[in-house]
Amino acid sequence: MSKDIRIKKGLDIKLVGEAKQVTTELPIGSVYAIKPEDFHGVIPKILAKEGTEVKAGQALFHAKSDERILFPSPVSGKITEITRGARRKVLEIKITADSNQAFEDFGKKDVAAMSGEEVKKHLFAAGCWPFIKQRPYDVVANPNQAPKAIFVSAYASAPLAADYDYTLKGKEAELQVALTALTKLTDGKVHVSVGSNSSPLATTKGVEVHKVSGPHPVGNVSTQIAQIDPINKGEVVWVVTPQDLVVIGELLLTGKFNAKRTIALTGSKFKTPQYVTALPGANIAEVVKGNLDTDNTRVISGNVLSGLEVGEKGFIGFYDNQITAIPEGNDYELFGWNKPVFNKISTSRAFTFSWLNPKKKYDLNTNTNGEHRAFVVTGSYEEVFPLDIYPMQLLKACMYKDLDEMEGLGAYEVAPEDFALTEFICVSKQPHQKIVREGLDLMREELG
Repeated sequence: MSKDIRIKKGLDIKLVGEAKQVTTELPIGSVYAIKPEDFHGVIPKILAKEGTEVKAGQALFHAKSDERILFPSPVSGKITEITRGARRKVLEIKITADSNQAFEDFGKKDVAAMSGEEVKKHLFAAGCWPFIKQRPYDVVANPNQAPKAIFVSAYASAPLAADYDYTLKGKEAELQVALTALTKLTDGKVHVSVGSNSSPLATTKGVEVHKVSGPHPVGNVSTQIAQIDPINKGEVVWVVTPQDLVVIGELLLTGKFNAKRTIALTGSKFKTPQYVTALPGANIAEVVKGNLDTDNTRVISGNVLSGLEVGEKGFIGFYDNQITAIPEGNDYELFGWNKPVFNKISTSRAFTFSWLNPKKKYDLNTNTNGEHRAFVVTGSYEEVFPLDIYPMQLLKACMYKDLDEMEGLGAYEVAPEDFALTEFICVSKQPHQKIVREGLDLMREELG
């Protein structure tokens, strides 16, 4: 099989506000928050109580299902608040950071001399296991089930996504060590997908490198898994993002849990879209200070398709390396359905003209341009959905909770983000990602 992956189905959404390749080093923030909701399906058991002093890398809580899976603090400081919701559900653990950071010392490791079990135990102890997610179900990986392969996508194709070739530059040593560690965790292959030969991951050793090209969602790992080594019933693959590989690599080389990453500030509401260095859980107001137009703005942790609306007072998600700010779409457009449209993207050629200028960048807002209604069969989903799956049929199976049909239609292969494009073009305004998430949760609960 060719190592190159090229797809034709998909849609590139070109938006105004791409980050310039300039990085600003930000000082340590004052308050950080870790949200258990970032780790879908995990029920937290709190280890550090309010008032406790913690170091960077020290565990805040562990998973109720497996106490080996620890979730660490990104900074050293004092736990000032544990916010709870209904039924005492933990919503946030807030930490006031020290001006001088102290790190838990986990010891340097020689990966070449370690066994797979030793690597696994070290990742458990240092709180790095949550960086490894699994398919099916798109949740933190179950360490008791061996993966048939591990996938890393170093090409981000989502709108305004951070350029991995830029953000990973100079991190070749950490990436190589982390990938060597991953090869110890599977009897299969470790697959790395890059967008160009200049990628810092293009020359890594001991892994299989694939070059990908085509429209979004070619950067989604599900698309790559389907092309390289599809998932069958009973099989598991693990997934790690490149920015998390750097954290794992630095842990092995230095013994410190340093979660600092390069964050892309993108979108038309930023005065100067650029890159900054920040830690997961950082307060967004501090990260975007002086650079954000706050008038009628939606702030998203992640990209516009699958990110989470958090607002300026929110915090960066644990897995996110992008903050997007776009205009809020709270206006009403008179006769918007019955006149030519030149300033929006559409896959249809009826009254829309974006197809005439495929390189044009748009300043889109959050307006859905329509109301929620029953599914309309148009055949448009298949035009932007590159997996060998019937998207509408799978969505309907998730809605009426037919587990056998969900299995047969390929639910094991997908994650909610794979339906972001079909949701974007949906004339019925159905919440595709939410539907798929609920369907996967049901399968995990009933089928294990």
